Amino acid sequence: MSAKILNVLTGVNRASEPSSGSMILVSDLYGSAMPDVHTTFLGRAPVDQEWKAAFDQLLILSTTKRPHGPDFDAYVDELTREVSALIKKIQPQPDAIHAQYLGFALSLALTRTVGNIPIIAIAHGPDVMAAERSSLEREAMNEVAAASAAIVAPTSALADRIDCLTGHRFTDRLTVIPWGIPLNDVRVRDQPPTGTGPLSLVHAGRLDDNKSTITAIEALALTCQPHRLTVIGDGSLRGRLEQRINELGLRDRVRFEPFLPRAELWRRLPTFDVFVFTTRGLEAFGLVLIEAQAHGLPVAHSDLPGVREILGSSGVPYIPGDPRSLATALDEMGRDLHRRKVLTEAAVNNARRYNITTTGCQLRELTLRVAFQRPRHQRA
Repeated sequence: MSAKILNVLTGVNRASEPSSGSMILVSDLYGSAMPDVHTTFLGRAPVDQEWKAAFDQLLILSTTKRPHGPDFDAYVDELTREVSALIKKIQPQPDAIHAQYLGFALSLALTRTVGNIPIIAIAHGPDVMAAERSSLEREAMNEVAAASAAIVAPTSALADRIDCLTGHRFTDRLTVIPWGIPLNDVRVRDQPPTGTGPLSLVHAGRLDDNKSTITAIEALALTCQPHRLTVIGDGSLRGRLEQRINELGLRDRVRFEPFLPRAELWRRLPTFDVFVFTTRGLEAFGLVLIEAQAHGLPVAHSDLPGVREILGSSGVPYIPGDPRSLATALDEMGRDLHRRKVLTEAAVNNARRYNITTTGCQLRELTLRVAFQRPRHQRA
């Protein structure tokens, strides 16, 4: 591909800060992984200054959010008018739109206002879960899919679910581009695992039902060895999790820490023995798994299709949402030092497959094809 400058408009209808894996991914992609791409980003206040520096231009949305309930249609109409006015001010005009979160309000607003600018819709997981729960969300997903020249998913498992939700009408528009992390910034721990016995476990992620942190907590009550768990993250279930810890008598074996900026999380990861991944429902990709593996941590993971796709045999699977299955996996890892050494090597090798520069290259090439090598997409 030539080094043609691409002008891309994208955005996320949230505070402009690295508050989740998807937000960090977007910052990585448009900040450094796609050279020769000029990005205008639509976001909300407050704006993290490091986040702002990742984009060539950042425009702030002011429409009051009303993402649910009877006012949703009016909200999307108002957001569409605001987005339309902002796009008219952008110079030069975008060559392509990257609509993050397939079917959410900002994606709908973009598809209704961009005219002949081609759209690439990018799925993140919460959008797919919403469409599976609600017919209204499913209609929104289908509207965005119909307006898009291409639909990107990070795994074939997620692409298959989108294909089903859209009635197999847009199968030829679906493409899989795996996500990645900036591997050049990773520092693998120098020392291999030593010794057997209780493990120092870490879990990082939102504290919600789908992430199912409670599976890890209840597993500790079933293990033969007194493993210790550090939970890093925030969420609405913190109080319920603490109550369960007290009920199980695990206060001296579970520690909570708040959400950590990525640099701090990466500094901490090598100090643990094993990463525990407990999502029990849909997981778009699981970037934190790759982060843990890249730092030399073996992972025990719920055996979900998308996770299985990105990890292969490099981790230790257990039955999603089943504390006893996880407890068995942890005890086996604690007893078998040789296996943990093998898993550590496999983890590092697997993580090397997921470099954010590869993600950026593939997304840029797709955007070039959509913007300059194909006829402008006509809405279905």
